[in-house]
Amino acid sequence: MKCQEKFFEIYQKEPAGVAFCPYRVCPIGAHSDHQYGKITGFAIDKGIHIAYAPKQNGVVELSSLQFNKRAQWFIKSVPEEKENDWADYLRGATLLLTQKYHLRVGLCGIIEGSLPIGGLSSSAAVTIAFLSALCKVNGIHLSEMEMILTAQAAENKYVGVSCGKLDQSCEVFAKKNKLLYLDTKDDSYELIPTSEKMKPYKIAIFFSGVERSLTGSKFNMRVDECRSAAYALKAFSGMEYGKFSETYLRDVPYATYLQYKDKLPDNWRKRAEHFYTEFARVEAGAEAWRRGDIEAFGKLSFESGRSSIYNYETGSDELKTLYEIMLKTDGIYGGRFSGAGFKGCCMALIDPAFTESIERKVTDEYLKVFPALKGKFSVHICDTADGVEL
Repeated sequence: MKCQEKFFEIYQKEPAGVAFCPYRVCPIGAHSDHQYGKITGFAIDKGIHIAYAPKQNGVVELSSLQFNKRAQWFIKSVPEEKENDWADYLRGATLLLTQKYHLRVGLCGIIEGSLPIGGLSSSAAVTIAFLSALCKVNGIHLSEMEMILTAQAAENKYVGVSCGKLDQSCEVFAKKNKLLYLDTKDDSYELIPTSEKMKPYKIAIFFSGVERSLTGSKFNMRVDECRSAAYALKAFSGMEYGKFSETYLRDVPYATYLQYKDKLPDNWRKRAEHFYTEFARVEAGAEAWRRGDIEAFGKLSFESGRSSIYNYETGSDELKTLYEIMLKTDGIYGGRFSGAGFKGCCMALIDPAFTESIERKVTDEYLKVFPALKGKFSVHICDTADGVEL
């Protein structure tokens, strides 16, 4: 791995270890975890590696092969405010960890991502890989839920992204050849095995060639629109309501939404419509996977993508174009844009027998529309994988 080579080049010694966290995809269940919805997900066999060694003086010193600036801080005096660079997630993770555990040892490390940034939850993956390494050098063992919640809190409280726990849960709980079916309200989950009756599949990642930042997007606004819809529905129906920040669409029964949805502003109604229909799609998708019907599951993933575009109103022009091309491409069972959808990539479940024709058609059709992205657009064929080892 390049991170190991670079580590030796800089520090003139072999790393003490290499932490790894996979990326994730969410075929059905997007944009609902922050409202305590249900999700489906896989970890994939690409992700973030960090070659690292302990530093007894308590300094954290990190470089990334994807970014130029080196980041450095002391574990006992992490900056209280974010510095608006790639390392903010890791500063936040350090700060959150020090609030619960006594840290003595820092680390030096080189970070390497195996796919372009955007849509695969690289921010959660790098945070979890970093936490794994920092815990290792300090002799700390986090439980799965501690890891998930610490990484999520770094994004929510330090970086300022109002994400739910979908990304972290997929990257921790997932297992190879099994679908993660998770209820983000109570964290109950099932790992549904791939049925012997299921047709073969792989996961294709179509990277648009455009990277993105969640904090610079409308991500947080969409979360507030969902909360606003829930708050208004509670008020219209006479339900008790408390703090706005603790209001979720999951609190409001679907029947209540149907009764009062026409009173909502159009944008709030659309966000709620996505949540309730996505909830039903996830439940139907879990049943389809259980019986080995990948065509039905893929169709639901396509429907999820359509709702994200027209009800949740996300999706850059590039990703919308990719989605429309995927709909018309033989051998693609289903798919959608991955992540927040403002830029980044699309994911698809594909029949491996069609791999070459899929790659050729999607690439040709996409670059006809966006010729300037030639050399930046890329296709990656992946398998499912186990989540991070703690």
